[in-house]
Amino acid sequence: MKKKESVIVPTPLGILKTQFGYEAFRHQQDEIIQTVLDGRDAFVLMPTGGGKSLCYQIPALIFEGVTVVVSPLIALMKDQVDALRMNGIAAAYLNSSLDFLEQDEVVARLCRGELKLLYVAPEKLFASGGAFLGVLREISVSLFAIDEAHCISQWGHDFRPEYFHLARLKKEFPEVPVIALTATADHLTQEDILEKLGLQEPRVFVSSFNRANIHYFVVPKQDSYEKLVEYLHKHKGESGILYTLSRKSTETLAARLSADGFSAKPYHAGLDTGVKDKHQELFQKDKIQIIVATIAFGMGINKSNVRFVVHMDLPKNLESYYQETGRAGRDGVRSEALLFYGSGDVMKLKRFASVEGNPEQTRIMLRKLGQMADFCELRTCRRKHLLNYFGEETPDTCASCDVCLTEYETYDATVTAQKAISAVVRLEERFGLSYVVDFLRGSKSEKIKEEHKELKTYGVGADISKEEWMRSIKELVGMGYLRQAGDQYPLLALTNKSLAVLKGETKVMLVKPISTTKVETVEEPYEEELFGALKSLRMEISQKEEVPAYVIFSDATLLELATYLPLSLDDMQRISGFGEVKTARYGETFLKCVTTYCNEHKLDSKISEKISSGRKRVRDIKPVINETKSETLRMFREGKTVPEIATVRDLTASTIENHLASFLALGEVKITDLVPQEKIGVIQKALGKNGYLPLKYLKDTLGDDYSYGEIRAVIEATKQGIIV
Repeated sequence: MKKKESVIVPTPLGILKTQFGYEAFRHQQDEIIQTVLDGRDAFVLMPTGGGKSLCYQIPALIFEGVTVVVSPLIALMKDQVDALRMNGIAAAYLNSSLDFLEQDEVVARLCRGELKLLYVAPEKLFASGGAFLGVLREISVSLFAIDEAHCISQWGHDFRPEYFHLARLKKEFPEVPVIALTATADHLTQEDILEKLGLQEPRVFVSSFNRANIHYFVVPKQDSYEKLVEYLHKHKGESGILYTLSRKSTETLAARLSADGFSAKPYHAGLDTGVKDKHQELFQKDKIQIIVATIAFGMGINKSNVRFVVHMDLPKNLESYYQETGRAGRDGVRSEALLFYGSGDVMKLKRFASVEGNPEQTRIMLRKLGQMADFCELRTCRRKHLLNYFGEETPDTCASCDVCLTEYETYDATVTAQKAISAVVRLEERFGLSYVVDFLRGSKSEKIKEEHKELKTYGVGADISKEEWMRSIKELVGMGYLRQAGDQYPLLALTNKSLAVLKGETKVMLVKPISTTKVETVEEPYEEELFGALKSLRMEISQKEEVPAYVIFSDATLLELATYLPLSLDDMQRISGFGEVKTARYGETFLKCVTTYCNEHKLDSKISEKISSGRKRVRDIKPVINETKSETLRMFREGKTVPEIATVRDLTASTIENHLASFLALGEVKITDLVPQEKIGVIQKALGKNGYLPLKYLKDTLGDDYSYGEIRAVIEATKQGIIV
């Protein structure tokens, strides 16, 4: 009797590693995937760059049939399919960009069972009286994935009528699970999506809105072009999106930047379709660095290496701001959101906020505009404010917005706060900010009511300027000592914290108008020159294969290569993004680039610092000591500190710490020279618990009191057996 062969069923984690090259799931990906594999419907709200696509791509590779992905954007479909094909996955798309012969060929492949994923536009599903649905009934459809699901809701920011028809899917294919995915939907929109799609007892997954890798900055709008040029010079060679309010300003700004030597093109809805497509393609393929656009540009942009998003004008609301800034850093690498703010923008946008014949909608739009302005005028953490707006609790500081990165001098403003709160009490919470400020300053204006001029609090703040009062009261609102009630004409009102201030039970500290020292963020060191060489190599391959560079590898993957320096193909597969297919296809090419660089600069691999097990590994060879490291040691022996050596040698403190750590194995430097005795045990304990994970993870675990250099020195000393 012939022995029956066992069938090996691939696991989600196995596919994640072999096909996509990632070690572990993020957010709730594993739970979402298991829900779909169990045949249940699911709704997924996950931030841009959080890995929504994997939630249906991995089940697609486990299920027997084909997964149909509904997407509203042609460019996004093509990007997704290109990326899947790069990973050796059979995928195709059907939309109006294909001619009839090309569409027939895709349908033929679908019917022959040659596809695992098919991306379709919603209108294609229901065209010609639902003929394509008839094709799908004849084959095995395993899953429907509805991307950008917020498009079905009139409460969403990008409503598309053709999405209404998607409710038919559950009626036509009741046994096929449906997963709906979006990055931006408030509670009302979420409920609307679930109702309109007719999902059956779906599991709902809402991930954090926090985009930790995006750093938020708001700067005064005065001299914005000069500030922009200075900013772009610092980000030369990086991809970025500049948003403006009007079509004309996109063209004017793009032309001005081009004249000043920057690689920029405009994009807005009024441009010819061919021109728009061309400019988008140039940007996607890194042939231009900057796209200057209205909000018409964005949702379909899957470009993972956008390093900055700049708003030249104020967005209309925080939802738009969050979505537009979210187009930066989809690969998880540090990126920036810069907004130029002037109070004149608020007045300009108020004129557009009025919806004729709809006072309720006008009220909502004005309230949202006011919240956007409040965000710009904060003296408290911008990330906290943004996440709190979406109903998510977060710490008071983030160390990655301009407010948290700036050391502000504070002063005791308890008396000032008492005057402001007392004025609100005396005015019976019936007046807005401008009136209260004029009242406090003892304005003789006719708009101040005569009976108010008789009140005790009238004029008690005459010694403080109007601008300073405005700023202070807005800060009191931001800190919860006062609140603004109403929309079109918000009134100042009391809070639960107001009374304690009036009684003198709470000390109020406000920020002085002028800030002081900037605090620099610490990034994990990498070989910058190698990173540049890897980007050039990626660009060369992408041009040859006619796909965007980030489809080959993301910037995050190249940064890992430039940080951990793998020197073998086995080591290469520990780098995120190197699955089996991409290692076979590109591994040798990128490995040669890394090894050549390391040989030229006499660098050892640091891949052991990325090993996820707790097993210690001892190097077989002594570290290479070159002239530059010897010079660092000489200066250290002369009694100079790490910061002093870094300043004299024009190197980073982290580089100097790396140099000195090289001498641990030779006995030239003691571990206690680099790390205080009391810190060594704490770092070792973290290593024992977490293993040799990436330094960034260990740094986050240990906190700000521990530097990368100290952690790296303890790792090195432990490996060498210097400390146990």
